[in-house]
Amino acid sequence: MQHVQDKASLSQLIASWHDAGETVAFVPTMGNLHEGHLGLVDEARRRADRVVVSIFVNPTQFGPGEDFDRYPRTEQQDCEKLAARGTDLVYLPDVEDIYPEGMDARPDIHVPAELNNILCGAARPGHFDGVATVVRRLFDVVQPDIAVFGNKDYQQLQIIHWLVAKQGMPIEIVGAPIVREADGLAMSSRNQYLSADERALAPQLHIQLEKIVSAIGEGGRDFAALSMQARAELEVVGWQVDYVSILGRDLQPATENSHDLVVLGAARLGQTRLIDNIECHSGH
Repeated sequence: MQHVQDKASLSQLIASWHDAGETVAFVPTMGNLHEGHLGLVDEARRRADRVVVSIFVNPTQFGPGEDFDRYPRTEQQDCEKLAARGTDLVYLPDVEDIYPEGMDARPDIHVPAELNNILCGAARPGHFDGVATVVRRLFDVVQPDIAVFGNKDYQQLQIIHWLVAKQGMPIEIVGAPIVREADGLAMSSRNQYLSADERALAPQLHIQLEKIVSAIGEGGRDFAALSMQARAELEVVGWQVDYVSILGRDLQPATENSHDLVVLGAARLGQTRLIDNIECHSGH
């Protein structure tokens, strides 16, 4: 596995692969890799001749008071895991390589309000502008044929689809299934912040989303009531709930006639914010 830190070397190497007729799949990450991330690498490996993974903790997607400084940096362990999964190249840029304007960089991609100002975007203003900006800059450098993202951050995935369409980039975006712990908790770098008591409660978020999916499958169409019930059941055992929402797959409001749905939740246990979602289909 090759390690590259500068854009020029990366572009030269990827151009040589493309010249040889090889396809390139890209997995952008912020490091601190777990099995969820490595599942994305496996998906990339299945879909392309070459796999590139970036490790870059992106400052423009962290808001004031968020955990940029304490976000775990585990570069050596990450590279060992990536090599074991057959990654061809890991890109390890510094801030100046992605943002020549330095740490005072501001997002230059602005996500439309209907995708940006809902769900996690409502709780984290500016976050998705920062995500879209760094992904655009990484895509410009890597020039992948395919890019793989996790389904766990469903809103982010829809925004990446919007970005590629808006910018006219010839990149296939693949959403990989959520990887879960044995008790259903979606894998996340933030799970390590949970205390033992919080970790015991953490699967409840997924359980409540599953209950909503079951109710919809049985004909339930009062989406507001279903969301409120799940929220109440989480709050009573100690969660601080940002949202539990039932939306169309395009993240627009669901109606009585909506069939392809996604049930999403975000909530905090102590200082740790967890997200999850389940896609479902209503035949009613």
